[in-house]
Amino acid sequence: MNLVVERGAREAGISVIALCRRVQMSRQNYYAARRLRQHREVDEALILELVKRERRLQPRLGGRKLLRVLQPDLRETGVEVGRDRFFELLAENDLLVVPKPARARTTNSRHSLPVFHNLLAQRVLKAPHEAVVSDLTYIRTEEGFLYAALITDAYSRKIVGAHIGDSLEAEGCLRALDQALSDLPTDKHPLHHSDRGCQYCCHEYVQRLQARDLPISMTEIMHCYENALAERVNGILKQEYEMDRTFRTKAQAVEAFKQAVWLYNHRRPHLSLNYRIPADVHAEAA
Repeated sequence: MNLVVERGAREAGISVIALCRRVQMSRQNYYAARRLRQHREVDEALILELVKRERRLQPRLGGRKLLRVLQPDLRETGVEVGRDRFFELLAENDLLVVPKPARARTTNSRHSLPVFHNLLAQRVLKAPHEAVVSDLTYIRTEEGFLYAALITDAYSRKIVGAHIGDSLEAEGCLRALDQALSDLPTDKHPLHHSDRGCQYCCHEYVQRLQARDLPISMTEIMHCYENALAERVNGILKQEYEMDRTFRTKAQAVEAFKQAVWLYNHRRPHLSLNYRIPADVHAEAA
């Protein structure tokens, strides 16, 4: 039973039971199909958000290359989309690249965002406040995806900045950064390490770091390995504190995220800390 039939039945005042009888479908199958449609709608909404994000950086990137660029994000969120459906989504939302007429090109007014070398790889950390790592992850709900920005002290493993919200833009990362900076002693200037996502490369984020005299480091070649600690923190929240499940509402996910961060910081022993708690190790630097 497709969405058009279902909508038409509602407008005609036909009940679910009557509609199921008419098309010879059980109520269980009807509701299962509806849940599947809702799940697909949430997935496709995320795909479109990711496409729009990348198009702000690379407006002329073709569909095949675009799908390849988005694969790491899609794998992380468990979203699957075939090439044909991906191109259908682009077409349905006017996101296909329109070929330009051939003409002489004289200037390029688009400027790339700043990027930085990987400085963290050269560091040997001996105490908290020497380096922080940042990353962005996805939380699935039946109402759509939320985006969680995390900043973690690379030595103590404490999450020092966290924000969860609706936007994939830099706003959430900036709020997590503000939280981390608010608790940072004025005489400390930790190296800030992240991937080269547009949220961390944007001018406002870079300027916020420079204003506080924090050296900037970014991944260069092996992105997943060069920011492994930040991704490990994401993995712990999802695997051990069940942030990888599908929440019924965004409000429920926000509360679960806050609780997971608190438990991670204040209750979870870390092997790398000789089974000590991140908050305790971090407090020793005060």
